[in-house]
Amino acid sequence: MRTLQMIYTQGKQRLQKAGNESPAFDAMCLFTHVFRMDRQALLLRGGAMQAAPEQEAAFFALIEERANGRPLQYILGRWPFLHLELTMGEGVLIAREDTAVLVETAAELIQAEQPAVLDLCAGTGAVGLGLASLVPGARVTCVERYAPAFAYLQQNIGLCREQGVANVSAVRGDVLSRTFAASFGQVDAVVSNPPYIETAVLPTLQAEVQREPRTALDGGEDGLLFYRALADIWVPKIKPGGVIAVEIGEGQEAEVSRLFSAAGIERIQLKKDCGDIIRVVAGFKK
Repeated sequence: MRTLQMIYTQGKQRLQKAGNESPAFDAMCLFTHVFRMDRQALLLRGGAMQAAPEQEAAFFALIEERANGRPLQYILGRWPFLHLELTMGEGVLIAREDTAVLVETAAELIQAEQPAVLDLCAGTGAVGLGLASLVPGARVTCVERYAPAFAYLQQNIGLCREQGVANVSAVRGDVLSRTFAASFGQVDAVVSNPPYIETAVLPTLQAEVQREPRTALDGGEDGLLFYRALADIWVPKIKPGGVIAVEIGEGQEAEVSRLFSAAGIERIQLKKDCGDIIRVVAGFKK
């Protein structure tokens, strides 16, 4: 039987051979998932301990999934976002670190007490749940159209309730529909991480990203389909002095700012992500 250190090393080497961009990190995440042992424990005891055959088989099965391009977050089934833990898998957009900039920006700008917030194109609910965790008393409604993503949204609302985040609800609907929007009253804030990739660009994305649902990526011919809807349909739902904050794709800040300004949004702010790319456009309703 091989030691745990040998098993981890072999898993890492398999990912390296497959061209994985972070083989050590990914192998360690999968190792921890199977063996319930972190990096420090592996360094201290992995050279002497041996694995049960069934655990070894389970680990290498997951390594093969990762080597074949299945996203790490989908394999693990849960992934941290801010200080929360969310479920995710096939059929829902992966909640990424960059999106935390959107949540933190919105939390800073919202001034109302016990604000009513709409999270549009909610997916996992990362934005709405993250915001509810940062803004005490916020009442957040997460809107998602597609059934697979909506199922994860519901799971995460329940999971985060156990983590102390309450007052978040899920509604299934199409944010591009005026009829659907008419069912909502005035709100203090609208937040969204909508699809924003140009349709023609989708086939050029990394194979791993293409495993995520197209419906969560495709922003129409110019990538701005949903921002037009937000400006036209949803900005009128925001109370005077209320906030809109959205995640955008690289280079979209000028057009999104123009759309929002024409719709009555002022004091527009741009926020950068950890890669120094402008990732958020936010502002206040006149």
